[in-house]
Amino acid sequence: MSFLVALSACLTGAAANAEETFELFGPQPSDNRIALLSDDIDDGPLAGPIDTEIDTAAGNANSTVSREDYDALVERFESLEESWSKHQDDLKADSEAKKKKPIGKLNGRVHLDNWSFLEEDPGVNYLETGDPNQDPQDRWDFRRIRLTWSGDVPGSMLYRISIDFNNPSSAEMKDVYLGFKDLPYNQQFLIGNQKRPIGLDHLNSSRHNVFIERPLAVETFNEDARRLGACMYGYNDSESVHWRYGAFLLENISQDGRFRGDYDEAGLYGRLSTSPWYDEISGGRGYYHFAVAGSANTTDADGTIDNDDNSNEARFRTRPLARSSSRWWDTGRLLGAETYQQLAFESMLNIGAFQLTGEYINTWVQRNPLGGFNGEDLHFQGAYLFANYFLTGEHVPLKRRTGTIDRVKPFENFFIVDRCCGGTGTGWGALSVGVRADYLDLSDSDIMGGEGHAITLSSNWYWTAYSKLQTNLVVGEIEDAGQGRSNVPLAQGVAGDFTILGFRYMIDF
Repeated sequence: MSFLVALSACLTGAAANAEETFELFGPQPSDNRIALLSDDIDDGPLAGPIDTEIDTAAGNANSTVSREDYDALVERFESLEESWSKHQDDLKADSEAKKKKPIGKLNGRVHLDNWSFLEEDPGVNYLETGDPNQDPQDRWDFRRIRLTWSGDVPGSMLYRISIDFNNPSSAEMKDVYLGFKDLPYNQQFLIGNQKRPIGLDHLNSSRHNVFIERPLAVETFNEDARRLGACMYGYNDSESVHWRYGAFLLENISQDGRFRGDYDEAGLYGRLSTSPWYDEISGGRGYYHFAVAGSANTTDADGTIDNDDNSNEARFRTRPLARSSSRWWDTGRLLGAETYQQLAFESMLNIGAFQLTGEYINTWVQRNPLGGFNGEDLHFQGAYLFANYFLTGEHVPLKRRTGTIDRVKPFENFFIVDRCCGGTGTGWGALSVGVRADYLDLSDSDIMGGEGHAITLSSNWYWTAYSKLQTNLVVGEIEDAGQGRSNVPLAQGVAGDFTILGFRYMIDF
């Protein structure tokens, strides 16, 4: 044993001044000494023949050590062995304990917006401020200051807590849920505040969307997207088909975290998506995605004429593709509306750097006469179509397991640095340009919620995969609007044109 030989050599020097020492050329060891050349040492860590011959300047010699030093050596060796074994046991216990504890990670995003209202008509002024002579104000807004903590819990569970601080005095709850993963058929089940599965552009993360604000139809018919509910998510083994279905309460609880009302003031939602073509050889630069989604909802029909403290109404509204103070398209609270249903279709075609995406959403409302309204059933609808192209050759990836788009990764990041040999080195990131056409009709029968369209020109300058600058120029018109400012039927709606320029500076981590 080389380890013992080394320790014996150390003891040889240590015993030089002791009463009993190694005898290199003297007589045979006395009875109180143990020959380290013994072929039969007591059982233990030092058992067995041990070759301890040591080459010295004087020649070869057999060396011996006193029993006292030998016992000390054995004791130290056994202590070392015991200490090492205990250390290994502690490491194993710590590893097992960590497997029994939840784990998590922190993510976040910052979106800073600048909006300029370049041109408006008196009708648009009225929809924004209530005064035909007062223009909408230009603004800088923190659209999102969001922190998200998410992770896993032993037992195939997961959780997510996402809070937005864009208004520091009133934090807003986003995703807050818990659930089970690794269920049969590649499924997971979530319960808590989460997105209702309708509207592709809402299911996409705001980190990845091509335009600053979501389309008119998507934001109108799934306002703020998230509600308290339970939902199942799954996909097939080839990831070519994905589904979501669940039940959600109707009221938005993002600011107070509380639902008040009857439990039947809720909706059933579902979405089935497929990507029958996905070019894996090119890394997903070519694909086709299609989905159908729908919902059936019951509402609080008597609205403002009762004493209920809730917002479980049928109401559809949206801003003009910018962060205005008011919703310009707005049906108001639909008195007498007891139920409504939705049916939506979505499609994405991506060929290399080019993408073509569109959605069409229908909403049917059933109501009774109430508060001066005639009680006729209503039909609202909206759609959009956009094309986007990367001038630098990148593409918008598809996340097949969820039927949504994924993060764009530039071929090179944006940078400007000094070269060691003089001059500067640069990288320009990725650049895409796009155009989107929006249409929304919220005017039917005696409800004048607004009908109109808009064209949005966009550019996305990706500095890195986690940061970019978005620019949108919005030109649109609206007519038959104003219902949201009245609790009674309108004799005539308002109309106007608008032009808006917006920028978003964004980063996520």
